[in-house]
Amino acid sequence: MIRTMVFHRKKIWVIFAGCALILSGLAGRLIYLMWAQADYYTQKADDLHERERDIKAVRGKILDARGNVLADNRTVCTISVIHSQIKEPEKVIRVLTEQLSMDEEMIRKKVEKVSSIERIKTNVDKTIGDAIREYALNGVKVDEDYRRYYPYGSLASKVLGFTGGDNQGIIGLEVKYDEILAGQPGKILTVTDARGVELDGIGERRKEPVAGDTLRTSLDISIQEYVQQAALKVMEEKQAERVSVLLMNPQNGEIYACVNVPEFDLNDPFTLNTAEETVTGTDSGSSKQDLLNRMWRNPCLNDTYEPGSTFKIITMAAGLEAGVVSTEDRFFCPGYKVVEDRRIHCAKRTGHGAQNFVEGAQNSCNPVFIEVGLRLGVDRYYKYFKQFGFLKKTGIDLPGEAGTIMHNPKNMGEVELATVSFGQSFQITPVQLATTVSSIINGGNRVTPHFGISVESADGTQINTLEYPVETGILSEETSKTVRSVLEKVVSQGSGKNAGIEGYSIGGKTATSQTLPRGSGRYISSFLGFAPAENPTVLGLCIIHNPQGMYYGGIIAAPVIRSIFENILPYLGIEKTAQEETRQGGKSALD
Repeated sequence: MIRTMVFHRKKIWVIFAGCALILSGLAGRLIYLMWAQADYYTQKADDLHERERDIKAVRGKILDARGNVLADNRTVCTISVIHSQIKEPEKVIRVLTEQLSMDEEMIRKKVEKVSSIERIKTNVDKTIGDAIREYALNGVKVDEDYRRYYPYGSLASKVLGFTGGDNQGIIGLEVKYDEILAGQPGKILTVTDARGVELDGIGERRKEPVAGDTLRTSLDISIQEYVQQAALKVMEEKQAERVSVLLMNPQNGEIYACVNVPEFDLNDPFTLNTAEETVTGTDSGSSKQDLLNRMWRNPCLNDTYEPGSTFKIITMAAGLEAGVVSTEDRFFCPGYKVVEDRRIHCAKRTGHGAQNFVEGAQNSCNPVFIEVGLRLGVDRYYKYFKQFGFLKKTGIDLPGEAGTIMHNPKNMGEVELATVSFGQSFQITPVQLATTVSSIINGGNRVTPHFGISVESADGTQINTLEYPVETGILSEETSKTVRSVLEKVVSQGSGKNAGIEGYSIGGKTATSQTLPRGSGRYISSFLGFAPAENPTVLGLCIIHNPQGMYYGGIIAAPVIRSIFENILPYLGIEKTAQEETRQGGKSALD
């Protein structure tokens, strides 16, 4: 009996000790959780009871060189619903259907969906958002954010680009400088009970967004507007497919204007700018996307073309720099030149006869430049291509720049060398041509074409100046001076005379090239000009695609640059000078 009592007493103590041990462990665990892990579980609890909504940051503005706003923001609203807080679902569905002009079934599906928060529509006009807010509907949230707005509509559309629904850049400067413009989004934090209903006694916590910085560009809205008008005029007059005009400072690469008509409406970028319809059927969506992608392309840097006789400037510079030709060298043009087994014609089939090199440039004589190319030879010609930077991209601050399409030197014979020397059988971008010529006429400094000038805070304080690489010494100052002099005579006495302006010294080169396939009757007419010829501060390139009727660059493209220069040279403070020589009529206005 005693033994049994002792046994039971021991058993009780064992059980008691075990319980005490367990309780001690639980107490220790509780102390650990309450003290050591207090912050962790407090955050966990907050997360369970907090609902988070993003606040879009104000996107930075884009300005032109004179401070005019090219891209701005408008206040819009985002309409959302929180299922657990809705008390009158049918009223919510009716009001949102009426105010947002949306399909009732689509709204009903979102309202009845069991989720923490469901977005109904973004980019809602502020007046509509305010009207919805006045209904004071439980479970309906109206948050204000921002939508990109372009005050000038279609102006410089393929340069500026646009943003998507998330306010992120899609094309153009908007995507290139997205990190600068985007800013940092903020957040709204609200506290809810276990059912997800917001607690009235506890206010919202906000993390304020940080506005994006402002980008100042080299574009000048006055110049851009006038250039676009000039491009539209010639496109309509010549019933051309499209026209591109690039205007830049050859000394530093700043671009004053970049026009590609037809442009598109930046405030409605998903509406096609032509009457072209997409095909019907299963692939209609992709067909429309293809058309939109084509509409958004910037031909000045995304597309390549055969430059034609404007490329003779590069051949001229290489020949003079290498010493294989001088301005006094004599040539004879019978209207063609035989290279291997090919007879390559001049634009003037009857020939220009005897002429020196300068006269050959004035006449844009193919045989003269074929001879210079042959004197250079493939290896030396390629050496200057690389030296001038012609075979690498320009580095322009826009996305999607295309590269030069040139023959492989190993597969390049004398016929290919001959055609390249006057600008055919290869392709480049307009910005590559403008940049390379700028580098040739500015004394031999390879500049980087660009739009971005500086970054500023929202209050206009300059944060930093954007800098771009310059490669010096790509050719001698003497050769650069000679090229400028020859090209001035092309305008004052030769094929570019339709670009001449009384009181100004203008240099330039005309071009007319036939698109592939040859014999299609489709041409590209162009003119590249610069002023003042002695010390160029403005370079303009006009390219007209598939003009109807007369298609020679000297007749239809040169007058476009003349018209532009007549208006913008005084605007830029470039004054007229007394004419030293009487302007003479050229031998030919064609090419």
